[in-house]
Amino acid sequence: MPPLRLSILSLALLPALAACGGDGTSSEAPVPSAAALEGIAADPGAARDELARRIDRLFTDPAMGETRAVIVMHDGRTVAERYAEPYSEETRFISWSMAKSVTGVMIGMLVADGKLRLDETPPIPNWRRPGDPRGAITLRELLQMRSGLRHTETGDPAYDADTVRMLFLEGRDDMAAYAEAEPLEARPGSKFEYSTNTSVILADIAARVLTASSDPDARRKAVDDFLKARIFTPLGMYSMVPEFDRSGTLIGGSMIHGTARDWARFGEFLRHEGAVKGAQLVPKGWIDFMTTPSPRAPDYGAQIWLNRPSKADRDVLFASKGPPSAFSMVGHLGQYVVVAPDRALTVVRLGKTDDAGRDPVIAAIGDIVALYPPD
Repeated sequence: MPPLRLSILSLALLPALAACGGDGTSSEAPVPSAAALEGIAADPGAARDELARRIDRLFTDPAMGETRAVIVMHDGRTVAERYAEPYSEETRFISWSMAKSVTGVMIGMLVADGKLRLDETPPIPNWRRPGDPRGAITLRELLQMRSGLRHTETGDPAYDADTVRMLFLEGRDDMAAYAEAEPLEARPGSKFEYSTNTSVILADIAARVLTASSDPDARRKAVDDFLKARIFTPLGMYSMVPEFDRSGTLIGGSMIHGTARDWARFGEFLRHEGAVKGAQLVPKGWIDFMTTPSPRAPDYGAQIWLNRPSKADRDVLFASKGPPSAFSMVGHLGQYVVVAPDRALTVVRLGKTDDAGRDPVIAAIGDIVALYPPD
């Protein structure tokens, strides 16, 4: 009889056992909290509860560092928006290196206007002196981070890095002059070297073609007016505040401030291949160029990162999860505007996470993208 009683008991427990994983824990995902569901649209284009859980993880998992804002846009709609205290939809967040993609679009507009040419030496007087080998550097190579200029992006201690020395130490008053004075360490075009200083050189080039004046105020006004008239106002990005150094050069590699909503608007602009409300602000071909792998880096285009496997030690994005058409603006301390065109998706995550701990953050963003099927 005991074996029979055991069999009956086992049958009675089958429904409960079926709801358990192999380790005895429930395989049913917990119901997301009210806080997790708040800010999620009724129909977000994916499983609502699961989207809430994945966004909630960005805010609650200690491995994520400090997430301050998340926005998910699908098919042109904001389907999720959440902020940590004390941040809100009115907070201007620093871009860090996300600014590079804004600089890249500005350069594309100047190319479209006929003021610059991709495969010519840009108008930097010192480089155009007879015999200067930097005269071989093209605008295309600067955009794709393969200029060959000597550069150290990060250092230990931090002040050993050229980026820090340009932004905060001896180069801070005239950042472009500091960056443009560097000698070649490789043949132009032959080597990928991620460089914030290069984006400042691009910003200086923009100022040079927008005004003949060397007066800092005139340079600042020329670039600021261009950004407002050609990018920020047409996109409705009214919160944007670009920073300039004392010489009037846009700090185009790291210092543009804007709300999470405005960063999402810029991501949507890129997703629509440079168009907004049917108006083509920059040629589609330019966005194609920005999102095409550099000849020297499969995961980098022109002032933007691509969701492709890297030649470096680790991927910057989530290439193993796909999709390969996704790309992202990426900033220091975990700033991301991820665009997945084949899923009609833009995901913004802003916060403060040490670069050494960014892997869990970008993996979590990849999990959000994975919720959405190809459009």
